[in-house]
Amino acid sequence: MTGKIRYTARRVLPDTPQTPIPLARETLVGAITAFLHSQPRRSLVLIRRALHRAIDDAGTDAMAQLSAQLGTTGADWDYYPSNALARRIHRVLADQLLDGRSNVVGLENVARAAGKRVVVFANHLSYSDANLIEVLLSRGGAAALADRLTVVAGPKVYSSLQRRFSSLCFGTIKTPQSSARSSEDAVMNPREVARAARRSIEIANDRLRRGETLLVFAEGARSRTRGMQQMLAAVSRYLDEPDTWVLPMGITGTEELFPIGEDTIHPVPSVVRVGPLLSADELRETAGGNRQVMVDLIGGAIASLLPPEYRGTYADAADSRNL
Repeated sequence: MTGKIRYTARRVLPDTPQTPIPLARETLVGAITAFLHSQPRRSLVLIRRALHRAIDDAGTDAMAQLSAQLGTTGADWDYYPSNALARRIHRVLADQLLDGRSNVVGLENVARAAGKRVVVFANHLSYSDANLIEVLLSRGGAAALADRLTVVAGPKVYSSLQRRFSSLCFGTIKTPQSSARSSEDAVMNPREVARAARRSIEIANDRLRRGETLLVFAEGARSRTRGMQQMLAAVSRYLDEPDTWVLPMGITGTEELFPIGEDTIHPVPSVVRVGPLLSADELRETAGGNRQVMVDLIGGAIASLLPPEYRGTYADAADSRNL
């Protein structure tokens, strides 16, 4: 669950990564409940109690580790590991806030990915997308994949305390965002962007060799219309190593769960649909080595998992696959 925290009092934690600072239980709980200000009072009371219990059970060492990671995560173009307490807190919040009709479909395809070098590609609707995937996979019996998840994340994921906190539910690799999608990295010259992008690919290959599963939102930015945008050709570089597999996922509902421009959660049904595994080697061959064609084939596979109003650029490709 991500977004900008609305404080009712002064800010007590920094919005940008810096030297680790002490983090008190009440400071953390207060920041979380401030973000959930729109929830019914009774729900906030139950959430506060559940958070206290989770944090107390984890112990002071867990709080110290969370504090350290919140202060440094996203400071450079690098890999950042998950945090056990952040994951536990998000499970508490999901139990209270995620609509009971939310689920994951196609878990048999996740099972077929076991032991393979896998990159997950998904459409992108909200800052909560990766968190939803992680929670629903864990709930659905695919904890082995959820526990190995590493997300390729743009700079905005680390731009506030609350977003950094949510990013600690899985490993992340900070990567520059495409200039075609955002002006966030305008201060970086093209050479710097290219160097940072190469660094993210090197790190991604290392994490894949370690048996982790990569998650890539290949459109480069959240869709503001629900419909898929054309996927970026450069993301095909995460598939360059031989015997890599693509696991397509289609997400619906998160554009209302955590809408763009809002700072609160709305409990609505959110669903992740998982498609059959695709061989990156075969996709490359079919595309004749053309990177854009290759990622467009993946885009069509994702769109075929989605209702028509979500397919956007890949509506025709989805229709042809579903014939």
